Amino acid sequence: MQFVSTRGSRSVSDTDDLLLALEPVARALQSVGVRFYVGGSVASSFHGALRSTMDVDLVCELLETDVPQFLDEIGTDYYASEPAILEAIRRKSCFNLIHLPTSFKVDVFISRQRSFDLQALSRAQQGSLGGSPGFALPIASPEDVIVIKLEWYRLGGEVSERQWGDVSRLIRLLGDTADIHYLREAASSVGVADLLARLLEE
Repeated sequence: MQFVSTRGSRSVSDTDDLLLALEPVARALQSVGVRFYVGGSVASSFHGALRSTMDVDLVCELLETDVPQFLDEIGTDYYASEPAILEAIRRKSCFNLIHLPTSFKVDVFISRQRSFDLQALSRAQQGSLGGSPGFALPIASPEDVIVIKLEWYRLGGEVSERQWGDVSRLIRLLGDTADIHYLREAASSVGVADLLARLLEE
């Protein structure tokens, strides 16, 4: 599989199962007109911090009124619980889609609509993960991936070596191109300014 970004093509060792599971969901969100981006380890891999994964994270602004069309669009290749999706929308939490042919999991997070969340959506960069020729989708910027992962690191009790490893690799890869001013503002807004300071001191 090729991850193609403004930083060049990067080969990863994941199978094409990720694309088979992700592309129909991304196309469904685009068809419904819902803003979204790819986050998590897929986004950090896209930006060069390669790591294998068996799921993919999406952040979106799905509304309750969008759900019937969204489910029609993704079709029967996914296990999807409509009540769970509606509950996630109401609580601004997460629901899961299981791609039955590959058993690959798509975790869909409903945007909490904080200032940071809105910025991350607007800052997402179009990129290709492979798959259908010309198919591009929004991927979280590297700075936003760092802030999101720092927040998850904190919420997880600050014990995940994988999360910290991801952000450490990303900040090194960015080097002098990192938008430090934005990183500090964004990290402060979600309560992880101290973690960012620790990261930058490494």
